[in-house]
Amino acid sequence: MPRSLKKGPYTSEKLLKKMEGLKSGAKNVIKTWCRSCTITPEMVGFTFGIHNGKDHIAVFIAEDMVGHKLGEFSPTTKFGRHGGKMQRELEATAAEKEVAKIENVKTEAAKPVKK
Repeated sequence: MPRSLKKGPYTSEKLLKKMEGLKSGAKNVIKTWCRSCTITPEMVGFTFGIHNGKDHIAVFIAEDMVGHKLGEFSPTTKFGRHGGKMQRELEATAAEKEVAKIENVKTEAAKPVKK
């Protein structure tokens, strides 16, 4: 459920204080663990290092991100892949086709051109 309009968006006071001394568009990364903060228009142009549970992921805040939460742009899980044995076989055949294609291009490039 979204936060009440009466309360307004949640933003960390500590995070806003970190932003005060910096200019928008600066290369500095503002580290934060506050994934639940709502992105406000004042944050546009800053780069935040959002913690994902392991390390900080640098995210540049653009205008279209306003209203979203910081945590939405720093995924906490790494996608493995779907499938099992069949998927691995399909990927292996696709890789073999790519290698064969590259070899064909190399052999054609090595042949002298007849005029």
